[in-house]
Amino acid sequence: MGKLALAAKITHVPSMYLSELPGKNHGCRESAIQGHKEISRRCRELGVDTIIVFDTHWLVNSAYHINCCDHFEGIYTSNELPHFIKDITFNYDGNPELGHLIADFAVKKGVRAQAHEIPSLKLEYGTLVPMRYMNQDKHFKVVSISAFCTSHDFENSRKLGEAVLEAIEAYDGTVAVLASGSLSHYFIPDERAAEGMNSYTREFEHQVDLHVVEMWKQGNFKDFCAMLPEYAEFCRGEGNMHDTVMLLGMLGWDKYNKGVEILTDLFPSSGTGQINAVFPLN
Repeated sequence: MGKLALAAKITHVPSMYLSELPGKNHGCRESAIQGHKEISRRCRELGVDTIIVFDTHWLVNSAYHINCCDHFEGIYTSNELPHFIKDITFNYDGNPELGHLIADFAVKKGVRAQAHEIPSLKLEYGTLVPMRYMNQDKHFKVVSISAFCTSHDFENSRKLGEAVLEAIEAYDGTVAVLASGSLSHYFIPDERAAEGMNSYTREFEHQVDLHVVEMWKQGNFKDFCAMLPEYAEFCRGEGNMHDTVMLLGMLGWDKYNKGVEILTDLFPSSGTGQINAVFPLN
């Protein structure tokens, strides 16, 4: 019987890559990078063999999709932000067995899910950025699940999260799951881009994000799940926050009541709200 060892909501802001480079932004995302490295350390300590990522940068218009090739390798430049992320090399092993298990359990729940082993289906940066800081040595296998879902309802995303847990329990191994996406996501208007690297677009999103983080710390997911559809809409959650719906579906939805552990405090990035937070399992 498999084990879910760690669950977290994480940032994948491309400015983490800029933070590595010499220049005015050097070190600007060090706390976010250290949060990723701490998650990696804990996963190794817990014996994790595979990391599943709910990726809000993988946009899909129909069905839920699971990228579970046996190997991922290439050079990545973001077509969205090529001035932030360019020519990043990646080389990771995948886990086809686990990917197909997830699809099978999802389909049994009536969810239109498909697992793919297509070499030309590349990873998106919602997966590649965290793997850069967690998995440079290929210690973990990687499975990426589409979480920028444009025509999907929350009920099916919640069921997909349930299917992920069932698949993990049927798998002979130890797994971590990361919801990779922002809190609020009102991206900074272009004319304010230079000044907005480290600020919110509007104070409204900032205040709602602060409130949400306090709810998470208190384990108040009953109320959070009730407000999540409006939160995702009014604060323009990344990928409509389907990653968060999947994560909470996996953890028990509004019955989950554990206070989260903040590894990287809430911070703004190009108008959006970002965090690294571990969701306790015991």
